[in-house]
Amino acid sequence: MTESLHSADATASPRRTPARRDVLKAAAVATGAAALPVAIATRAAADPSPAPAFLHGVASGDPLPDGVLLWTRVTPTPEAHPGSGAGPDLAVTWQVAADRNFASVVASGTVTASAASDHTVKADVRGLAADTAYWYRFTAGGASSTTGRTRTAPAADAALDRLRLGVASCANWEAGYFSAYRHLAARGDLDVLLFLGDYIYEYKSGEFCARGTVVRPHQPLNETVTLADYRTRHGACKTDADLQALQAQVPVIAIWDDHEFADNASSTGAVNHQPDTEGDWGARVAAAKQAYFEWMPVRPSIAGTTYRRLRYGKLADLHLLDERSFRTAQATTGSGDVDSPDRTITGRAQLDWLKAGLSASDTTWRLIGNEVMISPVAFLSLPAFLLRPIAKLLGLPEEGLAVNTDQWDGYTHDRRELLDHLASNGIGNTVFLTGDIHSAWACDVPAEAATYPASGSVATEFVVTSVTSDNVDDFLKVPPQTLSLAGVAAIEAANRHVKWVDLDSHGYGVLDVTPDRVQMDYYILADRTRADSTSSWTRSYRTRSGSQQVERVWSPVT
Repeated sequence: MTESLHSADATASPRRTPARRDVLKAAAVATGAAALPVAIATRAAADPSPAPAFLHGVASGDPLPDGVLLWTRVTPTPEAHPGSGAGPDLAVTWQVAADRNFASVVASGTVTASAASDHTVKADVRGLAADTAYWYRFTAGGASSTTGRTRTAPAADAALDRLRLGVASCANWEAGYFSAYRHLAARGDLDVLLFLGDYIYEYKSGEFCARGTVVRPHQPLNETVTLADYRTRHGACKTDADLQALQAQVPVIAIWDDHEFADNASSTGAVNHQPDTEGDWGARVAAAKQAYFEWMPVRPSIAGTTYRRLRYGKLADLHLLDERSFRTAQATTGSGDVDSPDRTITGRAQLDWLKAGLSASDTTWRLIGNEVMISPVAFLSLPAFLLRPIAKLLGLPEEGLAVNTDQWDGYTHDRRELLDHLASNGIGNTVFLTGDIHSAWACDVPAEAATYPASGSVATEFVVTSVTSDNVDDFLKVPPQTLSLAGVAAIEAANRHVKWVDLDSHGYGVLDVTPDRVQMDYYILADRTRADSTSSWTRSYRTRSGSQQVERVWSPVT
């Protein structure tokens, strides 16, 4: 079924405490854009009356059975660079065709690019055929964009044999090149790119580079605080050739995490936000959200957030969460406050929406686009009947000493409510897809971690590592898969539901969904600091229908 632009259920169908970098350091111990204004100026010098230009690529997103969202950004004049607030209004025409030569144009229209939207434009195209490939392009003032390819979702009742998603998160421009996007684009077999947050990073140049190497400087060089700052950072990111190639090839489904705002963001502030020097948190969030929705091919949903729902026939629905806009500020590590019913990671309305959607789902699989890890990662955990009374007496967490209270471990009441809902209603085949922590994981999601495996698993979780952002080996400044292995051993020994962890690699995942199983293939980059980095398959895990458990697979899906 179709949905309005502001609906939380955009139904589409088939085919800091502590800050994250401190958590990674603790785990380790326990174990182009800069050239863009010059290029524009050079072009202006060569042509005193330059034509408009499409310098930031094209993209499509949030596919529905009858439509898709199209996006681009036009530079009408040389001074109208991202974040400038300069440049005239310009009419931009879009076309959708059934063939790449545009001999059969099936839809077209005109939108206006203006400084009010940073000269970004979107077209929410409807009236298309389900499960169909289309080509699209934009023109303005005699200039044409590159041609993009997209695909509508299948009909809601379509019986699908397969759905294949590229999965990525945590792409810090300064830390390396986006080679992962090039390798995803080269596959040619993806239905969609699922991006799980941290599309940009807010830090000032050089602040989040553990090995001390800035591969390519941020624009702007300062930390992003204002609307102009966030627009400039998004614009710089969109100049990456590998990102442009991928987003022109497959539709994007994206959610944000904290670095689209500031590190360890919550509803009331962030670890990386100082009100005395950086102003009001609400104003900063509003600026960040405006820039995000201008620059990303995403439909805003309830209250201008990213939580919404898409559908892929009878095979899978995809519940996309926003775990930043409504959450309570992070608790102190080791505090029993993490168990308080007054604390929330989703907010009441979103949790009720998620539970209702999971109950109503009639698909084989329920996929949850999840910003931060839901599987428990705790130490000193005792059986529940012993731990909880002792923990209450001592003011300690009832589910063990959590390492990272920024994830669901810091909001155990919400987690228990959600997992109890799955268990008590017999809702199976639920798979959490997660980014955020710059490492790769494959986990059962236990009903009771302290008594797992006897207490069973109610869901599974696949966590993908970072595209470029610093990992444990980067903080240690050692070769990967050396000192961090002690941390991996400690995590797996204390958390038996965790089946695999890689704390060091950079890369991406490919999720293959069939009626019988969901499989995540993990790929790693040889060197994030090289634009021509190769990638290679490293591991695969799957969950079989009805099992609620992950198991290792010895080869990727071909």
